[in-house]
Amino acid sequence: MNVPTYSLAERDRRWALAREIMEAEGVQALIAYGEHECADLAPFAPDVYFTNDRPGAIVIFCRDADPIELTWSTLPIADHIQALRRGEELWMPPERIRVAKHAAGVVEVLREHRLESAAVGVLGLDPYPPFHINPIMPHGLWNQVLAELPDVEFKPVGLSYLFATICQSEEELAVVRHSAATGDAMAEAMVEAARPGASEADVYAAGMAAAFRRGLAAPDMLLSSGPGFISWGPPAWSYRPQAPRVIEDGDVVMAEVFCRFGMKETQHQVAIAVGEVHPDIELGAKVARAAYEAGLAAARPGNTFGDLVEAMRAPLEEADAWNVHPLVHTLNPMGPVCGFGAGLRRLPEAARYGRLFEVPTMGGELPLAPGMTFAFEPNAVIGDRLTNLGGTVVIGEDEPVELNPLTAQLLRSRP
Repeated sequence: MNVPTYSLAERDRRWALAREIMEAEGVQALIAYGEHECADLAPFAPDVYFTNDRPGAIVIFCRDADPIELTWSTLPIADHIQALRRGEELWMPPERIRVAKHAAGVVEVLREHRLESAAVGVLGLDPYPPFHINPIMPHGLWNQVLAELPDVEFKPVGLSYLFATICQSEEELAVVRHSAATGDAMAEAMVEAARPGASEADVYAAGMAAAFRRGLAAPDMLLSSGPGFISWGPPAWSYRPQAPRVIEDGDVVMAEVFCRFGMKETQHQVAIAVGEVHPDIELGAKVARAAYEAGLAAARPGNTFGDLVEAMRAPLEEADAWNVHPLVHTLNPMGPVCGFGAGLRRLPEAARYGRLFEVPTMGGELPLAPGMTFAFEPNAVIGDRLTNLGGTVVIGEDEPVELNPLTAQLLRSRP
């Protein structure tokens, strides 16, 4: 297998972007807080963007100096030593890595560079949808930093980071394509496994195994099955003690499959008809496909993310359908996301709940540009039945590039 990797030229390009963010924001340092390792979906990991190394660090750029990486324990150090022994090309030299992912470590670095009265940009003080609607920076850590450095002007710079990094380089796009190809392999394995008598766990395992055999991280999977449903999330048996559901003839199996390679993520919407499914499922697939095609038509430079969202909503509105989850959102990094949740009020049971909140479209003003990656996940509820399909799409110079046309349709279980 031809596996893409990152070069030192890619490192230098990213470090130059950090300098550009600092200059644009008028700051003398940049702190990138990274979520702890082993986070599942959509991890907040600007630290890895700059280190190409194990997640869960704080990376600090100070003036013109090379960055310093603060790790949470000696375990990343041991990994780094082992990689050096193997002759692997690493981005961070040992002298720039410290076991100091805490407030004192951050303060020490800024004081060493005489930045006690400077303006400092921070990645970690902005919301990061979909899972971090509130900033991810730990309250205790940050309060201590503020107490130790009262004269520093700390400035959230998440939006600048989004604009600087969302258009992928050629090396990054090669990594994205590798991940997308694995998503197709996972979908094909799931189609083979989705038969009457098999369980949801069998289908889940088949998809995950296909990723692992190719050396990719598949952090999790959303999956449901049945003759019709409006739920969307991880299988209930992954968080509640109960047996996986057994698939029957006439079911539809739907999943949102996640692949991650080199911390670049692709997403794949798998919908598998097992035998003859309800007509509302078939109609929902047509509506979702129409939304997908409308999105492709709008996914061009010159349009905004808001234009893309409105184009994909139109087929649902025409069919009087609604979407359970977003129709589209950015990838690499996550950020702008299509609104969802309003249609839940149509369900008679919804009135029993204390408060319902529609997630609005966020980032509609983002201009589309070549190299951006998006999760196209059009989904339509007809009656009480959800149908979901789609995959990863890249904004091209003129036309969008579909990386996963396989899953942009209702798949059929093979007898």
